[in-house]
Amino acid sequence: MPHLSGKLPDIVALLDGFSDPAVLIGRDYSILTANREYHEHYGKPPQRGVGSRCYEVSHHFSRPCDEAGETCPLRNSLATGQAQRVLHVHYTRKGEERVSVETMPIRDESGEIAYFLEILRESGVGAAPINEQRLIGHSPAFLRMLEMIERAAPSDTAVLLLGESGTGKEMAALELHEASRRAGGPFVPVECSGLTESLFESELFGHEKGSFTGAYARKTGLVEAAHGGTLFFDEVADIPLSLQVKLLRLLETRSYRRVGGVETRQAEFRLVCATHGDLRQAVREGRFRRDLYYRISTFPITLPPLRERGDDLELIADALLERLNRKRHHLSEKALECLKDYDFPGNVRELRNILERAVLLCDGEAIGPEHLPEECRFRNPEAQDTQEKPFSGPVQPLDTIEQQYLRWALEQQGGDKRDLAKTLGLSERTLYRKLRELKPHDKGRSSQD
Repeated sequence: MPHLSGKLPDIVALLDGFSDPAVLIGRDYSILTANREYHEHYGKPPQRGVGSRCYEVSHHFSRPCDEAGETCPLRNSLATGQAQRVLHVHYTRKGEERVSVETMPIRDESGEIAYFLEILRESGVGAAPINEQRLIGHSPAFLRMLEMIERAAPSDTAVLLLGESGTGKEMAALELHEASRRAGGPFVPVECSGLTESLFESELFGHEKGSFTGAYARKTGLVEAAHGGTLFFDEVADIPLSLQVKLLRLLETRSYRRVGGVETRQAEFRLVCATHGDLRQAVREGRFRRDLYYRISTFPITLPPLRERGDDLELIADALLERLNRKRHHLSEKALECLKDYDFPGNVRELRNILERAVLLCDGEAIGPEHLPEECRFRNPEAQDTQEKPFSGPVQPLDTIEQQYLRWALEQQGGDKRDLAKTLGLSERTLYRKLRELKPHDKGRSSQD
């Protein structure tokens, strides 16, 4: 690494020009220098070489982010040679904060990456108070989803939110809206499941007085109500095929007429759609127009199910209990263990129902397993043993385990290496390389196979 001691004052002056926390980091993650904002947010880093790695200061980790299950922008910048941006949870003087971390590589005279400039900006996405009905979490899968929202929010690009029922797609749409330049405008949700053909145009575009039986007054449609803001189509896959062409025309021309009216009006809104279904499959089956699919799916964002969000469960459960105005109730350790072992097919919505039921059954402060539904308390013993004890015996090196598994897989596959490579998700060349790397007593067995 090039010598920096004579240049540090100039670099510090450069970093102080940033209004956000900024830091210069070496390839070994060591903090070389930081600006005033960084010191104010994180405290002054220790002397170089004494606990001064970036991941120790911001994450309180003992190893780099990518080794702890998160995306490391420094590692990605080193691999690609380009700037990288990710969303992380950092420990600051104010407590935990969601921070957008942008890392830019700096090259030496020979063109090699020598340092990284890292700028840290507090993220406004998902920053609502915990007692509001907003997205909550800090697991890697959740943060990746928030990062996608943060990237999409400043533009007017159409966003398609994908995910199982109960994952919070409407709340994600609201986050998109409030992080966008349209935050001062209205957020108008449209429940597509309830739109019949007779109501579609009237609900969406409005109608003039006397345009049909029962139209006793002029009605403002949802498109007009969303002017200057965000129009959110929830469960867009449920729009009948016969009505999809009308939605497509609205999106392509950005114009509409009220039912019974002759004046063409201009639509001005940001489009966000959501579905729990497989729209591509619906297109293949002819249930959803291909041209409409491409129009609404410019920027897809997948919301992770609760079972893939690790430690978020306890955080979400605590927030839900507070929202239910039951501050005296809390989950016991055994109840929390039961919930962590449950798959939550209904996701966060199901968790809320479970907790609302539990607080009604619980006479004390601690919610126990007995207050949870039966499906959360009892599991298949055989499945439990399989999940809790996938291996037995002492811990062994990974290459030894791989060799044992490879030998077993060869026996199960009957020696057909082409099928085995396909099953393992490997190329045949990679499989043969791994077979050559087997220990001598394994090679003989694999060659016999």
